[in-house]
Amino acid sequence: MKAAIGKASPKPSFANTTLRRTPAWLSSIASTIRTVDYVLGKEKEYFGLKKGKKTVWEAAEFLNTLVDDSDPDTDLTQTEHLLQTSEALRRDGQPRWMVLVGFLHDLGKCLCLYGEPQWAVVGDTFPVGCAWSDQIVYPEYFQNNPDRNVPEYQTKYGIYEPNCGLENVHMSFGHDGYINEVVKPYLPDEALYMLRFHSFYPWHRHGAYTHLMNDKDAVMLEWVKKFNPYDLYSKGHSKPNVQELKPYYDDLFAEFLPEKLDW
Repeated sequence: MKAAIGKASPKPSFANTTLRRTPAWLSSIASTIRTVDYVLGKEKEYFGLKKGKKTVWEAAEFLNTLVDDSDPDTDLTQTEHLLQTSEALRRDGQPRWMVLVGFLHDLGKCLCLYGEPQWAVVGDTFPVGCAWSDQIVYPEYFQNNPDRNVPEYQTKYGIYEPNCGLENVHMSFGHDGYINEVVKPYLPDEALYMLRFHSFYPWHRHGAYTHLMNDKDAVMLEWVKKFNPYDLYSKGHSKPNVQELKPYYDDLFAEFLPEKLDW
């Protein structure tokens, strides 16, 4: 069970911001807006999966209309990036469920096409409801987060118990948590950890938040680390041939997932 939530905090204002739409700009907004109340509200809004049914291909085609401001180093469509990631996993002989994770991992960014701003969907993630780690990207932006004024949220454990397990922690809302909810009934825990925590860099890259980990998290961390290089370094300039690859992925999707998923 997730911990009980303390008192509400006031909502911040973001009038007249002059930062450009860069990864730093996205982080500055996200670090200020992502409060406990905000996260709980978004979980309630989206984790019930009431946005209709789509196949994986339909979701990928839907996502192709998105230009990701947090990933400025590629001119690939979202589907092409997903295929680059999954094909790199496939070439290295990784398990088929892990190849599937490579294709699925960014599909949660379709939240942007439901009207969510990109700062709310992309970029690094972190726990809310406890003290922020200095390993979170651009930690200076938390000075404007209203949760700074809630004493309980500024303690080491905050609203959580020691070693409660990351599955019981409220993460800053984003595409990772959303795609995890979409496929949770169908994939093994290793896959779900890769999906939910692949942007949780303070944890899997910098070793932060170990005080919230349990034994399962320690085992799953190795799988998240195994996946991360494919997400970061599989992007190239050669574009995958979607039509040539489609039969393989049709079989892969059918092996693990229903024809249409709730989104």
